[in-house]
Amino acid sequence: QVQLVESGGGLVQAGGSLRLSCAASGRTLRSYAMGWFRQVPGKEREFVATISWNSVYTHYSDSVEARFTISRDNAKNTVYLQMNSLKPEDTAIYYCAADSLIGRTVVSDLHLSDFGSWGQGTQVTVSS
Repeated sequence: QVQLVESGGGLVQAGGSLRLSCAASGRTLRSYAMGWFRQVPGKEREFVATISWNSVYTHYSDSVEARFTISRDNAKNTVYLQMNSLKPEDTAIYYCAADSLIGRTVVSDLHLSDFGSWGQGTQVTVSS
């Protein structure tokens, strides 16, 4: 079983940047697609970005496209989410997740149910 730990969240002004990290232990992530999701209290968890196991394919929600960048360093067993031009509506708890299947390259149609391991989340707050 893999353990995922997110870090890098915090309070930032609108227009600012944050870089989230997701470190894994207990199992290598190099063969698994990874994703970032976010959730606001009282609302459903929503998709933010995904990346294939080999970093060749990425996919973003419309709301973060061109502002956020997902990346990974398989040697460090870590996935990142670079968030630029942050808006107040980006305020949420951000979660990273690992795909349940090995070697998936098509990451544009993954759903919450495809991810079997989740971190505890990190809070991102964007002030106006």
